[in-house]
Amino acid sequence: MTRHYNFCAGPAALPVAVLERAQEELLDYHGRGLSVMEMSHRSDEFVAIAERAEADFRELLGVPDNYKVLFLQGGASMQFAMLPMNLLGQGGSGNFIQTGIWGKKALSEAKRLGFACHVAASSEANGHMAVPALDTISVSDDAAYLHYTSNETIGGLEFDYTPNVQRADGASVPLVCDMSSNILSGPIDVSDFGVIYAGAQKNIGPAGLTLAVVRDDLLGKAQANIPSLFDYKMLAEAGSMVNTPPTYAWYLAGLVFQWLKDDIGGLAAMDVINQRKADKLYAAIDASDFYSNPIAKHNRSRMNVPFVLADAALDKAFLQQADAAGLLNLKGHRSVGGMRASLYNAVPESAVDALIAFMADFEQTRG
Repeated sequence: MTRHYNFCAGPAALPVAVLERAQEELLDYHGRGLSVMEMSHRSDEFVAIAERAEADFRELLGVPDNYKVLFLQGGASMQFAMLPMNLLGQGGSGNFIQTGIWGKKALSEAKRLGFACHVAASSEANGHMAVPALDTISVSDDAAYLHYTSNETIGGLEFDYTPNVQRADGASVPLVCDMSSNILSGPIDVSDFGVIYAGAQKNIGPAGLTLAVVRDDLLGKAQANIPSLFDYKMLAEAGSMVNTPPTYAWYLAGLVFQWLKDDIGGLAAMDVINQRKADKLYAAIDASDFYSNPIAKHNRSRMNVPFVLADAALDKAFLQQADAAGLLNLKGHRSVGGMRASLYNAVPESAVDALIAFMADFEQTRG
């Protein structure tokens, strides 16, 4: 069996150790004679899997006791609707920092549902090449929360600060963050946030699972008529099991959390590895006249590295030869073109080294 290097933005690479363990346990989980995929979500075996996954996730991120961790369905895109339904049920407006496509989608969905919205800051004027400065963020007087995307997967733009702000009356504004593409890539202070949410298919596990971390005081603010599967409070009270959850994705996420703890050594160690990977690739791009990255250096994403060739006519050849060399899924998003290398936790440093060597060889022969 040959494993190639997968730079896909999502569904993304999973740790080989996790895949091997899942393979080992696929038909017979711990001598029970059945797969996790076949278990009742109410069984003692699966409840133990779920409880360990949550405990390990809490330990990794240092989640305080006054936060609920929800294992949900629907992807991060469903959170674009669930958030205003849960946080604006008692009035006020959703405030948004716009730094790219995913932040725009979050705003558009809240507007589509008829909620009051305010753009507190935007990077549109600079082409989403740098995040807005903290002192340019202006929240509305009735701001119920401030939403931002900490890492824009498509554009490769990442915040280098946490945008905590206050309203004009001095009230703090709960910070809501879409961390889909950089959660677990390094330590964070969860207490800075009211809600953190993330689709699983980048640093957590396979597609089909979404995690939300919700501060207790933000529960119970939903509109009375929203579906029960959308109500954070009901989901929290039911242990994320209002209906049958995505059990196998939950199990695999738990294996990823164990891998981060036991094999990597926690998020501080993961942070060092991720920084080293990104530094290598950006250094190779910056040292070349053939490749370029347009993002302001202090906002360059460590997880998603877009780059373009000096001659776009060579894009097809670059991708074909990269694929033949075992470097997969380097094509940039259709909305921006070019190339994109996603360097999530499960992408090994050897993959980055191989990509850099290929880029150098391609430049020498085709540049």
